[in-house]
Amino acid sequence: MTFVPSGPLRLWTERTGDPSAPAVLLIAGSSAQGLTMPDALVARLVDRGAQVIRYDHRDTGRSSSVDYDRHPYGLTELAGDAVAVLDAYGVESAHIVGGSMGGMLAQWLGVHEPSRVRTLTLLSTSPMGHDPASGELPPSSLKHEGGPPGVESDVALFRAMNGGVRTFDEPATRAMLERCWARAADPSAAANHRRLIERMSPDLLVPLSKITAPTVVVHGDVDPIYALAHAEALVAAIPGARLEVVPGMGHVYLSPGVPELLADLVPLNAA
Repeated sequence: MTFVPSGPLRLWTERTGDPSAPAVLLIAGSSAQGLTMPDALVARLVDRGAQVIRYDHRDTGRSSSVDYDRHPYGLTELAGDAVAVLDAYGVESAHIVGGSMGGMLAQWLGVHEPSRVRTLTLLSTSPMGHDPASGELPPSSLKHEGGPPGVESDVALFRAMNGGVRTFDEPATRAMLERCWARAADPSAAANHRRLIERMSPDLLVPLSKITAPTVVVHGDVDPIYALAHAEALVAAIPGARLEVVPGMGHVYLSPGVPELLADLVPLNAA
């Protein structure tokens, strides 16, 4: 575990595996700590010969919290945090694996920092410049009423996001979420990520055709947040991208066997 700087902020990071091995950077989704990228995913990637780095976004986990009204930020700044993590570990280029919002940050890196990207694996995500209000792609179908903030509410949310087809591993999910809540410096700060859409900067609208890294788009066919059409739009926009549809997978990765399946889809030998 290491804290690394990103401007005035400190980001919690963790590296697993041989530091001389090819690097995989795992980028979690909106409001999510690095630990939501499952331990089993990390372990399988290490077994495949990679070093794996995961980290907490600003305003999540043990990373710095931000006064968003005074210092607003968007996807661009969060992508800059990812670059800061690579810099701190002396990693010139990495296999980038991003889930949901993390997949949008991965796209940003592919467009704007191509020299830092060996390959892209885009999990359960949507084109980074997509405006949900445009009606061009299907809206979320997630049905979840929420509840008081805490582990139980988050377990219910993860159950809903699981998609209802593959087995929901509630014990593993609960254990992971208990770890996340216990280590969160300011649990309320993660809500700032819901405001990112307010900052749709021009660099998010750059065509994804500029991505040159080998790209795999991985999507569950029962994802209640982003329907499969979002993945198909990504594949159509990124030259040479390959679509891998995971039957029965929703928007989270804790069903038995899913972390290992995702790890095996990361194209470590492509670059």
